[in-house]
Amino acid sequence: MQKIRPDLDLGHNIQRLRKAAGMTQDQVVAKLQLMGLSVSKSTYAKLETNRMNIKVSELVALKDIFQAEYQEFFAGLK
Repeated sequence: MQKIRPDLDLGHNIQRLRKAAGMTQDQVVAKLQLMGLSVSKSTYAKLETNRMNIKVSELVALKDIFQAEYQEFFAGLK
């Protein structure tokens, strides 16, 4: 699996959106699981720290959970 380049900090944006939504990692994981995605807390934590690539299905689900626009996930990335 190809890794995200460390200079592309998508994980920081995911964490920022989660905090702006006033949610804990556990709450996000629970919502992802209710949406039928197999995501554990450790997997989600890896997404926020850029140690794991995000799947498109997870990105779509997080967009709905955080009620965010896609460009917010990519803000500041070049």
